[in-house]
Formats: sequence, structure tokens, C-alpha cells
Amino acid sequence: MILTGLTFAQLATIFACAGLGVAALYLLKLRRRTVPVPFSVLWDRILRDREATTLFSKLKRILSLVLQLALLGLLVLALGNPRLGERILAGRTLVVLVDASASMQATDVRPSRFSVAKDEVRRMVRGLGGGDRMLLARMSADVLALGPLTGDTATLEREVDSLEVTDAAADFPRALRFANDVLRGASGGEIVVVSDGALGPAVDASGAVHVAPARLTFVPVGHSGRNIGITQFSVRRDPLHTSRYEVMLELSNTGPGPEEVELQLLGDGSLVDLTRLRLAPGERLPRFYPLLSGASRTLEAKIALADGTHDELAVDDHAYALLPERQRSRVLVVTEGNTYLEAALLLGEYLDVTDVAPAGYARAMVEGRWDAVIFDRVVPAVPPKASALYLDPAGPGAPVSVSKELWAPSFDKIDRTHPVVRYTALEDVNISVGRKLVPESDDRVVGASEGGASPILVAGTRGGFKFVALGFDVRKSDLPLRPAWPLFVLDCLDWFANEDARYLSAYRTGEVWRVPVGGAPKQALLKLPDGGSERIAVHDGHAVLLGERTGFYSLTTPEAAGSAEAEATTSFAANLVDARESAIAPRDTLVVEGRPAGPLVGFRLGAQRDVWVSLLLVAALLTAIEWATYHRRITV
Repeated sequence: MILTGLTFAQLATIFACAGLGVAALYLLKLRRRTVPVPFSVLWDRILRDREATTLFSKLKRILSLVLQLALLGLLVLALGNPRLGERILAGRTLVVLVDASASMQATDVRPSRFSVAKDEVRRMVRGLGGGDRMLLARMSADVLALGPLTGDTATLEREVDSLEVTDAAADFPRALRFANDVLRGASGGEIVVVSDGALGPAVDASGAVHVAPARLTFVPVGHSGRNIGITQFSVRRDPLHTSRYEVMLELSNTGPGPEEVELQLLGDGSLVDLTRLRLAPGERLPRFYPLLSGASRTLEAKIALADGTHDELAVDDHAYALLPERQRSRVLVVTEGNTYLEAALLLGEYLDVTDVAPAGYARAMVEGRWDAVIFDRVVPAVPPKASALYLDPAGPGAPVSVSKELWAPSFDKIDRTHPVVRYTALEDVNISVGRKLVPESDDRVVGASEGGASPILVAGTRGGFKFVALGFDVRKSDLPLRPAWPLFVLDCLDWFANEDARYLSAYRTGEVWRVPVGGAPKQALLKLPDGGSERIAVHDGHAVLLGERTGFYSLTTPEAAGSAEAEATTSFAANLVDARESAIAPRDTLVVEGRPAGPLVGFRLGAQRDVWVSLLLVAALLTAIEWATYHRRITV
């Protein structure tokens, strides 16, 4: 027994002083009252009978005194907060990693894996030894410590109650490195992982994670893995028909048996398509939907089992996406006449095109405001204050210079990462004659001939405006006869307007999102899918946050600093789309560094119950005994 409160000398002093006071009260002689009686002979007999029982009366008073001293001793000892010595000396330092990833929302155990995991942690907290210290951490895309190392069970239980599950995958290596940092230098260190085991290998960019010398313990949760999920979902507008859109998605059956599902596509909340599909165990089924219509902004995909039952994970049964908003662009075309160019621009549904001859260019630039200018074998003396596409440029006003003519050039090398050649097939275009372009150091060579030595397609910026230069006359090639021609023209205009077809229709949970916002605010108000809201910091024109929930979001920011009335709203979506997280079959073992984690041991319910609580209970019992004996005239 070890006293963790007042010392033994202090307790002895308190007991001695208080005990003397109690004893003094019992040693005081009782003052008897004088009562006149009419006949004293009768009372003499009563007094003789009382003297015969004097010894017994003294014994009763001594018993009462002993009870009072015992009661006092228990109360004083409780001030010392006594604990068993072995529990003090053999204390452990524990880091409990609670898996809060999306797979922990599975309902194969009721009400969910995460709720069962929290119950397991509560039992561990209540079974801590007197010298144990514990730190609880939520393990998801990040690692969130819920508090410091402590042995206070009430604090730890409040932290357990505050745990919330997320819609993201868990970063297991990061969690293990965090636990190692907490346990560095601590004796009796132990890492407890409470999870369904679907965590992946303990390896990250820095290599394998080492947990020794800490002991690794695994508490498994879950018992089955029936699930079908949407593991890919992306939408984009059709490059040639921007009022229509294309959908690419993938369904995965990670369960043990075949499943039949109904797949719904919803555009702006209305049903667009309904398909019934059958998936074999372990099958990943891609689906592509071209030229869909019926949605202007939001698009959703939902799956449900055809028999009316439910799989065991709901978060991957619903996916969200937003179509990019289209804005009309004013395009000025400076040409002597080019039917192929006019035909390509007719496919742009959101283009307002104006044709002018080279002589009318200067006046058109003065009278109008243009989002883009196309120069067809024309080079202006003064570059436009707009992004520009140059077809076969030559002259002092061109953004790039020309070095020599090329006979029968071809696209031998293409930079497929640049958006102006997206979805185009240029490798087999036949060209009769062209010119070698000489780019500046910051320009990008998008296409080149002669094995890449002679650039014929260059992109870059001049004076803060984008440009694209094509080093041949399209009428001296078969490019206008190919689908690549209108795609190329529209890709250039989309790049100028920042309407990139690689538009991100949805973010992925578990990643850091950088959402572009207008103006230059320092904060933005983020409305969450569940209707809640929170403030988000804005850095370099982007709201930065770690995404943990699927659904539709809206981000509201002031248009300009100091303008609280004029607000701009940006909407975006987020999905899980993680095949590994959708594979919810639980694991019975957790292997790190080739060694399985051990079982949970050393936790006994009530192990940390303080001795002083028991002392107070005994003191309360003695008080009850004293009260009963007093009223039954036993100790008086």
C-alpha cells in the first residue's frame, strides 16, 4: 500500500488531534438534572439496580467510542489516497489508436463498427491500473489526439464520447509514427489499435514504420464484409456539345457473393438513367455514359441492392459531382476567310464569334471587349489585350519567331499534359508545308516535328495573356478534315477561359483540398453537407482544408476585402471512391514488420478504483451501524 495523498506523518498527526477530541467528549462527566419526587424510597431501589449494570453501561460507551474512532480513522486514511504498490510501480503508457475511417461505419455489428470500437475503448479505460496513463487518438486521414496522457478515467471517457467517424480512409503509417513519438522515452509503452484491420501495410514514403520497443496490441472489430460501392465517379461536359455531359464510374463488389444492383443517375435531383447490373464476387465493373442530358449543375450516382436489402456500408453507395459552369466568351476572328475555322467555331455553343478582316482589327479592338482573338495567317502590329490563337504566324508582331520552312512536317512529339491537345489525335496529321517556331525560354513546346527538334505548336504567355501558335496553314493539311481540328480550337478557347475539361468534378475525401475562391479574403464560410458550417482559412486565393465528409459543399467569400455585402459562392463535391476502403471484410490479425500484433491483456474492470472510495463506503457503513445501535439503546 502506498499513500499518494497526504503522508503517513501528516495523517498520524490529524488522527491524533481529532482522536483526542473524540475521546475527550466521551470522558466528560454527564451532568445530571435534579428532579423533585414525592417518595424517595422507590427511587433508591431503582438506583441500586442501575449500579448493578454500571459495568455494562461503561462497556457500551467504550464500544461507541471505538466505532467513532474507527470512523475517524477511515476518513483520515482516505485523505492519504492509498493505492496498491504494485499498481503504482508497474504502470503502463498506452496510446490507443481508434480507427475512424469510412469502413468503420459498416453495420455488420450493431449499431456500427465504430460504436462497438468506442465500447471496447470504454472497457479499456475502466480497466486501467492505478499507475497507467493513456492517450486516445482518432485515426483517419490525419491523426487527432483527443487529449494528453492521463490516468483520469472520467477525462478519458469524455474523450471517447467525443470521437466521431469520418468518410475518409485511415493513414495507418502516420498514426503509428505519431504513437512512436508519444512513447519515445517512456517505459512500458504500448500501442493499442482498435480497428477492423482494413488498414493496409505500415509503409509510407519514408519507408516501413518500426514500432519496437513498444508493444503492439490489436482489438479487432467486425465479422463480415458484404458490400458494393462506387469506387470511381467523374463527369465532364462533352467537348463538342457543352450542353451535354459524359459520366464515367466504376462499381466494385467486395463481398463474398454475387450481387444484383440498381444504379441511378440523378441530374439536378431528377432521374436521368436507371440500370440494373449484376456483379460477381470481387468484380470491378466500369461504366461509361456518353452524351447525357438533363442536368445543368449537380449530378449524383446511387446504388441499391435489387432485392431491397442493404449492404453493410452506406457511405460508398452514393457519389456526387458538379458540372462546370459555362460562361459565354466573346471571340474575335481576324481572317481573310477560313471556312474550316468558321465551322469549328460553330460547335462552340457558348461562343459569341465576330469575324473581321485584318484592316478592321484595330477598330474592333477599340470598340469591343474580347475574351479571345484568333489570327488566321495575320500578325497584328500591336498584340491584343486578350489571349490569342495564332494560325501560321509570321512577322514582327508574332509571339514567337520563325526560323525556317519545314517540308512535310509531322507531330513526332506531343506534350499530352497540355490542355490544348486534349482528346486530339495529331500523330498522323498530314501537312504539306509549315514553319519552325522558335519559342522563348518560358514557353512550352506542345508539338514538334523532326523527332522533336522543330517546334510547330507552342503555348505560353505574353504580357499576362495566354497564346497558342500553330506553325502551319491548316488549309495546307488534312487537319480540318479530322475531329481533332474543332477539338483543338475549342480546347484552346477553353484554356484561355480557364474552362479546363480536366475540371475537377469532385474532390476525394482524405486529401487536402485547395478550393479556388474569388477576391482576396482571409477567411471563407464553408457550408457542410450535413447543414453545419465552419470558418476556413484562405491562402493565396485558395481555401485549404482536409476533406473528411462526402456530399455537396458551398464556400462563401466576400468578393473584395472590406466588402461584406458582395459575396461570391463556390460549390464543390466530395466522394470516398476508394476501392480499398470499400473492401470492408474485417481482419483477425494485424501484421506490422512481419509480426502479428498481440491480444489485449492487462485490463481488469475496476482495477483503478481508488481505495479511498472503499474507505468512504466503509465509513458510511459504520455511521449506519452507529445510528442503528444508538436508536436501539445498545451504545447508550
